[in-house]
Parts: sequence; C-alpha cells; structure tokens
Amino acid sequence: MSFAWPYALLAVLLAPALLAAYLWSLRRRRRYAVRHPDLALVRAALPARSRWRPHLPVALLVLGVGLLGLAVARPQASVEVPIQRSTIILALDVSRSMCATDVAPNRLSAARTAVQEFVETQPRDTRFGLVAFSGSAALVVPPTTDSAAVLTSLDGLSTGRGTAIGSAILTSVDAIAAINSQVQPIGEVPLGPDTMQQPGVPAPVPSSIDPPPGATGGFVSDIVVLLTDGANTRGVLPVAAAKLAAERRIRVYPIGFGTTNPTQMVCTAEQLGGDAFGEFGPRSGGQVGQAPGGQAPGGGFGGGRNFLVVDEPTLKAVAATTGGAYHQASDAAQLGEVLRGIPREVVLQREDLEVTAYLAILAALVVAGALVLSVRWNPLA
Repeated sequence: MSFAWPYALLAVLLAPALLAAYLWSLRRRRRYAVRHPDLALVRAALPARSRWRPHLPVALLVLGVGLLGLAVARPQASVEVPIQRSTIILALDVSRSMCATDVAPNRLSAARTAVQEFVETQPRDTRFGLVAFSGSAALVVPPTTDSAAVLTSLDGLSTGRGTAIGSAILTSVDAIAAINSQVQPIGEVPLGPDTMQQPGVPAPVPSSIDPPPGATGGFVSDIVVLLTDGANTRGVLPVAAAKLAAERRIRVYPIGFGTTNPTQMVCTAEQLGGDAFGEFGPRSGGQVGQAPGGQAPGGGFGGGRNFLVVDEPTLKAVAATTGGAYHQASDAAQLGEVLRGIPREVVLQREDLEVTAYLAILAALVVAGALVLSVRWNPLA
C-alpha cells in the first residue's frame, strides 16, 4: 500500500495520544478513589458488570481516529484489475511495394479496406493509434477512441521508399507510453551499430529467443499490430526494436501481407502523394520483373532474403520476442480473417486504487459505534 500524502500520516498519532490520555485518566481516577474498609460488600451491592465493557467504546473511538488518520493520507492499494484491451496501435507499411497488384486492386488499398473494417467492428471504448512507415516511421494518429479520425487518416496515406520495420515498432511503443504510465518511453535509447540495418545485408535472426518478460510478469493490455509486405531496409533492426518492446511487456503481432509472385506495381495518384507522375504512377506501366539470378531489380542482395518478399523469419522472431504471434495473409479475405482473430482476451492490469473513501466510511462507522455504546452503557442520567 502507498499513500498520496504520506506526510499526513502524522494524523495517525492522534490515536495513541487519545489512548494515552484515557489511560492517564484511569490512573488519576484510581489515585483519587474513595477508600472503603469492605470492598467486597461494595462489589456485592453493585450490579454485575463486565470488566472490559467500560473500555470498549474508548477502544472503538481510538480505532476510528486511527482509521481517519490513515484516510487523510489518501492510501492507494495496488490491485490487479481485469480489463479489456484498451489500445491497439496499427503500424501499416506504406512502402512503394504496397502498390503491387497481386492483391486487387493493390496491396495498400486492400490492406486499408481490411483495417477500416476491423476498426469499425471494435467496441467503442477501444483506443486506436495509427503508425505509417516506409523509409521512416511516423505517428499519424495518436491513440484515441475517435475511430472516425483513424478511418479518415487511413484514406489519406501515401507511399514512400524504403521499409523501416524496427522504427515502426519503436514509434508504436512511444505512442503507447504516452497514454499508459506503466510503459517507459523509448526516448533516446543508445543504439550501437549492431542494432542498425546495414545496407544490402539481410536482418540477422537470433538462433534462440528468451521468453518475453511479460510471460511471467504479465503483459500490458496494449498491443501493436504490424502489417508489412517486405523486409527491413533501414533504421533499427526489427528484433532489436522487439526486445525494447518486450522489456516494456508490449506484444507485437506482425502480419506478412502479399504473395511471393513478381507483379506490377501501380499506385493511385493519392497513394503516390507528391510523386504521382513518377516511376510507379497509374500511367507508368511500372513492372517489377525478374533480374538475373531470380532477384527483383533494386530489391535483392546476393544469397539473402528479397526486400520485396515478406521476411517471415524476422517477423516470426519479432512475435516470439514480444509474446505476440505471426500471421500470413496472401489476399484481402485472409487479411480480414487474421485481423478478426487478433486476441481480445481480458487481461489483468495492475492499477493503483485509492481506498480513501472506504477507510473514511469504515472509520465513521467505528466512531458511531463507539458513541452508541458509550451512550447505551454509560448514560448521563
């Protein structure tokens, strides 16, 4: 138990002071008591009384004053409260490869529609946040219960070059930390070169993964749902970011979206933003073909994983590191099914519950009981 006003605990000293005053009055009363030669005769003449009965009202009064002193200090009890998940951060890949048409009309449009349907079917008190990432990550919509704001922002997303999955995880964690005092923000975490993506080198995947801290200490109720169609190309490594999320007991649910077939990439003018007449515009006829060795041009690296194909080993490692789960969806229907299957179980979250009112009521009842017994057992007349 903790106290919001710990210095007010001095008020509890009134209880022992009151008890000391009562004991002093009893001793003083005995000192000035009238001496009688035959106490047995006096006791026989008096009605039978319990020895503790005269002291019970005073004992209750002392207890009540002590409880009132505790109540003044505003005690807070740390309890585990069952709650439904309150915040879901949607981290959506908006790299140019999301314009691939292997999922009609293209990956980004299909993903946006599925996410919008998912948001619309959630309870009204669910908070959603939206993170968009390509070469970097940005918080588009801070966590809010205003689902209309999230739906509108989804319609306005435009694409960019690169895929920063790790940065998207860190941005999502900071978004949760802004509204959950139990989560420490990432802030300026020093990241060494071994935690950063090296150009043209696939992200390393650990051979073994330790159980996430939340597996034993309990996860927070907020989660990150990360949707991507490729591999990390820059910024912090996804598994390094996942470890920071796991330290904060945040689960990440990665979703790999799209097929492995080379396909045409066609973005709408809105999805291209300021590059509507660029390489992948709606009239460009841009085609992702096969380069020598089976690599997609500009995306592969010798013997490694292809940037234009979902990096499942890394995403599975992210899920295992944080206590989440990895899912794969190759079309819009599967994506909708995966989103509907995101667990919404009731979890236990530790909260500080102020119990001042309960203590004050208990103290008032105890003091009232002391007064009633005092009047009933020791009437003035």
